[in-house]
Amino acid sequence: MLKQPSNGLSNGAGGSHDHANHVPRAWRKEASVYQVYPSSFKDSNGDGIGDIPGITSKVGYIQQLGVDIVWLCPIFKSPQADMGYDISDYCHVHEPHGTIENVEELIQGLHSPGMKCLLDLVVNHTSDQVEATLSGQRGAHNWFEQSRSSLSNSHRDWYIWRKPKYDSAGNRQPPNNWKAIFGGSAWEYDEQTDEYYLHLFLKEQPDLKWDHPPVRDAVCEVMRFWLDRGCDGFRIDAINFISKPPGLPDDRSENRWNMLGLEHYANGPRLHEYLKVIGGVLREYDAFSVGDMGHLTDLDEVLRSVGADRGELAMVFHFEIMDMDHGSDFTTGTPWMRVNEDYAKWNAESQVNAPDSVFQYYPTVLQLRKEYKDIFVYGEFKLLAPDHQQLFVHKRMSGSKSAVVVMNFKETGITFEAADLIGGKLGKVLLSNYAGLSVEEPSITLGPFGAFVALLS
Repeated sequence: MLKQPSNGLSNGAGGSHDHANHVPRAWRKEASVYQVYPSSFKDSNGDGIGDIPGITSKVGYIQQLGVDIVWLCPIFKSPQADMGYDISDYCHVHEPHGTIENVEELIQGLHSPGMKCLLDLVVNHTSDQVEATLSGQRGAHNWFEQSRSSLSNSHRDWYIWRKPKYDSAGNRQPPNNWKAIFGGSAWEYDEQTDEYYLHLFLKEQPDLKWDHPPVRDAVCEVMRFWLDRGCDGFRIDAINFISKPPGLPDDRSENRWNMLGLEHYANGPRLHEYLKVIGGVLREYDAFSVGDMGHLTDLDEVLRSVGADRGELAMVFHFEIMDMDHGSDFTTGTPWMRVNEDYAKWNAESQVNAPDSVFQYYPTVLQLRKEYKDIFVYGEFKLLAPDHQQLFVHKRMSGSKSAVVVMNFKETGITFEAADLIGGKLGKVLLSNYAGLSVEEPSITLGPFGAFVALLS
């Protein structure tokens, strides 16, 4: 979910002020974001892999949803060890996805109806490979290849290298006990220089050394490269892992993720210094950022990252992974991943044409959010009946205007007294998954898994 600052704006996201709730107004707070995984969205050339021209061809479809921002998952050149989150060249596009010119065309296509484009930027780590292009020429990004080539190479300090430890029997051991997020040690031994390099994710994803000024300079140049081409900002992956403590000590803590090292590299000692560097580049372009800050246990860390006077991130992002099926009309060739067998029945086209579909639901909800933005975007949140065993109820308030959301989380219906539960009289029903729901009587009956949104009189 997106965590937005209630006390200010950052990196160019200026706006007016909501005097009723003392919440600054900004377009990004009112915006809705649509995430696109390029490989699985739309294939334009029949090779079975989604691409940038395919996305461009569906701008009208995306616009029909009523969204304001399109977030593209990684499109940069990559060996795809981690679905594009292992970048081998930041200034070239992964060739099955298209070209830089294709990206510029997509950005223009989104800007034309007033939408914005957010690119997924991965700068905690890179790929360990220099990927060859389809034409046989090598990519321009060879940072890690240089770094591992010798102890004296100018890029050696671009990554985090340490000498081995040895146990009492003389067996080589990693420099510390940190564990990689994907399992196993966070260290990989490299025979060429007899040292280990740090990788918090896959061994193919060595961590950049943000303490080294040339690394920060290079990241800033990558950001400018894409901002110069019309990109409106970045969703920045694993951004709170970029600062590691001096000495890289062993982790002796316990955390609910069972990942040794987390206490040291999550929200490290120089994180906010580095976020200010990123924020400075974004302010040059009036662009914005969404930081993926995983494994947070201190919500105050969010406020320290997004406050108006901080100049760091505009928002913080936490996510849960949802598996989605893709089917009919994705490609004319063989898709890169298996398609569900019932794709002929359940597919995007059938959703577009069905009045009660999930597709049609989103434009309705997003339009209500825009129409009543004083309440749903800037309004104060209040949880009602927190101990209720069946209903989840909350209220949004903005000055004299307010609305209530009631959701039944059980497979049995329920009748309740509106005055007792909500503390007021219900007015117009804005949205419900039960047609003809009546809220005019003191007692309201809500069906199994029923929900509604209503204004308060």
